[in-house]
Amino acid sequence: MTAENQEWAPILQALERRRESAQAMGGEEKLKRHRDTGKLNARQRLACLFDPGTFVELGAFVGCIAAADATPAPADALVAGFGMIDGRPALAGAEDFTVLGGSIGDGAADKRYRLTQLAAQERVPLIFMLEGAGHRLTNTHAGRRPNDLQGLADLSGQVPIVSLVMGATAGHGALTAPMSDFVVMTQAATMFAAGPPLVKAATGESVTKEQLGGPQVHVAVSGVAHNLVADDESAIALARRYLSYFPLNAWERAPRQDNGDIGERRLDGLLELISPNTRTPYRMRNVLQLLVDDGSLLEIQPEFGTSVIVALARLGGQSVGIVANDPCVMAGSIDANSADKATHFMDLANAFGLPVIFLADNPGVMGGTRAEQSGVLRHAARMFVAQRRLQVPKFHVTLRKAFGFGSSIMAMNPFDGQTLALALPAVTLGSLPVGSGAGSAKLDEATRARLEAEQINGAFHVADRMVYDDVIDPREMRNALLRGLALSAGRNGKSGGPRVFCGITP
Repeated sequence: MTAENQEWAPILQALERRRESAQAMGGEEKLKRHRDTGKLNARQRLACLFDPGTFVELGAFVGCIAAADATPAPADALVAGFGMIDGRPALAGAEDFTVLGGSIGDGAADKRYRLTQLAAQERVPLIFMLEGAGHRLTNTHAGRRPNDLQGLADLSGQVPIVSLVMGATAGHGALTAPMSDFVVMTQAATMFAAGPPLVKAATGESVTKEQLGGPQVHVAVSGVAHNLVADDESAIALARRYLSYFPLNAWERAPRQDNGDIGERRLDGLLELISPNTRTPYRMRNVLQLLVDDGSLLEIQPEFGTSVIVALARLGGQSVGIVANDPCVMAGSIDANSADKATHFMDLANAFGLPVIFLADNPGVMGGTRAEQSGVLRHAARMFVAQRRLQVPKFHVTLRKAFGFGSSIMAMNPFDGQTLALALPAVTLGSLPVGSGAGSAKLDEATRARLEAEQINGAFHVADRMVYDDVIDPREMRNALLRGLALSAGRNGKSGGPRVFCGITP
């Protein structure tokens, strides 16, 4: 060993000791307790997320120097860094529940903001894995700002943002989820602004973590979370799959798949799935499975706002977004929750350049006392504004029925920027169904009969005025959409970057 190496040896040994300490997490006892719950630890989660051997840690030594009356907090309870997901770069942070309950110290707060700053600067997706207690009570809140939530707000629409809720997450940490594009909860997860003890102290209400913010609350009722999975591995696999539909950022285009089921084919089974009788329900999911490239359908928020289905898929190898009414739920009527879901999804597709396909089969916006009290008109207006603002290729197909504002918010508006507007031949159209509206309008029998005939032959009456570009055989729907996507290929160069809109959202 040279003299120079001898001088370096103790320095490098000290570095290695510090690195080992930084990677120790909460110690073997706490790691075992966490493992016994069936969960991965923070470092295992990151190793599972990124392609093998590609993870590079950032901020490992944050928290390694403790105040006189405290102990070190390895990585300050947030393991963060970057790596490759399916060969493409991404950033991620995983809260470490084994260190001070995954709480956010001042150092970790700066690390979180650093991740948002890097994601914006390098234009790569950002993933958070959440299991923590929110801000640490001992925080001094000294140092620079803005904070990570401000960073996420600024980052929105520039790169895909994903949150995986993998245990109990509260307070500031929980706010990361609704600031994200896509939120996945595991069966073991809970999420709330304040946990049961704080709720008890503030309101006197006694409630469990699960009752307060478990998956049954946020996946099915509040809509804060999008999809539910069984465990950590499933959540991470879903995040990787979700990102595969998107470009790295709003300046790029989504990657294409050039093999497999990407060509034209007739949908002979569609005639068996969809009855021309508007009173006969059918499952829209079955239609979508048949329509898109085999195995490519990924439904988002399947348990919330269920009268509308929103999904990512591939058509001809190209990533697309789908907004479709489901006649099996309230005949496909649009209520506040389904409109809210569709609005968020359209904003997401618009931000990252995904063409949007609308499949309309609904009797309109939901009516009734409960619907009005839910603000359905405002939510429907938001959905209308979202589809109006789409700057991506927009496709509309009326499958069977479309009435009133329910047709407008499903992008059936004439000359409204659609790349292609189509109808199946047995559709029924109008401002409202004659059967339910004739009485209130005091129509005589002759007028009622005439309007019923026009509604039943609505596709041809409307196509005669160029509202539809074509009326097609249902079995040709995939092929027609593929040809429409080919027409829009001129938009497939570099994107113009994040979209900014003026005007006030309803």
